[in-house]
Amino acid sequence: MPQMSRQPLVIALSVALGALTLAPMVHADPQSSMREERARREAELGKGKTTAKAEAKAPDYPNATRQSPDAKASPKVIKQLQAMQERYEKDDWAGVIAKAEEIAGMSGANAYDKSFAYSMAGNAAASMDDQAKAAEYFAKAIAENGLDNDSHYATMYNLAATQYGEGKYADALATVDRFLAETKSEKPEHLSLRASILANLDRYDEAAAIYKRLFAQKPDDKRMLMNAVSVLQSAEKFDEANALLGDAYKRGMLTDPRELRALYIGYMNAGKWAEAQKVIEDGVAKGILQPGPDLARDYQILAQTAYANDNMPLAVEMYRRAAPMAADGEAYLNLAKVLDYTGKKAEAKEAAKQALAKGVKKPEDANRILAR
Repeated sequence: MPQMSRQPLVIALSVALGALTLAPMVHADPQSSMREERARREAELGKGKTTAKAEAKAPDYPNATRQSPDAKASPKVIKQLQAMQERYEKDDWAGVIAKAEEIAGMSGANAYDKSFAYSMAGNAAASMDDQAKAAEYFAKAIAENGLDNDSHYATMYNLAATQYGEGKYADALATVDRFLAETKSEKPEHLSLRASILANLDRYDEAAAIYKRLFAQKPDDKRMLMNAVSVLQSAEKFDEANALLGDAYKRGMLTDPRELRALYIGYMNAGKWAEAQKVIEDGVAKGILQPGPDLARDYQILAQTAYANDNMPLAVEMYRRAAPMAADGEAYLNLAKVLDYTGKKAEAKEAAKQALAKGVKKPEDANRILAR
């Protein structure tokens, strides 16, 4: 007889979600800030063709509590800043860093000059994939406190994202909390970074609350949905995760194999076998779920459950679906055992032959069926 467990099914979440990970956070794009700073320097040199446009731009953080300083380059340092900018535009990252260090050490450099130089050095270090150095420079740029609000907070966000990428989650949380407290930002990308950090600190309830709120604001955002599901499952709030996925499924949002699998594995973990089977069959019919070892394994789980519930016809059907796409002959062997148990000797022997052909751990089990 097939050795089917009648214990409640538990499937590791990392497997169930197909190694689902939180949305990666990237460095905030520094280019808009760089263009604005360059426009200011050109204006100081009498070259400011884009000054009016730069000044007319609405602030990125209109509710910021920080008083934006009168950020201007020192006349003694303008040429050095221009030289650094030229190196940046040529992707001369080492040259940018060297020039930034030189500027920061100049006696005539003011807070703006130093902040801007350090922020450029941070972006250059990030481009060289030296994230530790990038974080160091971003922190120095913030500490000098010389940039306008848009550039200052873009740098602070870069620091938080860099710390997050380096796995320094406590530091990243402190930085992003300061960023949010001072900017009063409610932008999804900023709140998502905080949620990602919280999740990596195992503070799943707090992370889930953020993702659920953001998903409620934008219910067609699939990435936000899957992030919410991931942290809810990590918090062992499976019913909530299933409810979110189930609603998204009804609205036609789940179009990827990983997404469907997250739903039907969730149903399996909740003991909702009929619902799980329906999702699988729907996914196969629509071509979303393709034949393969993963799908075979999930069919076998349904087969085992059907067997445990004495539903032999369904167990046979699920094993028949699983066996051809499985990586080995174990599904064929279990099919042979169920067929043999239900008195279908000829079909059982055929399945046993298939099991031996694909390879099983205990060929003697298949041979016993063939010998009857």
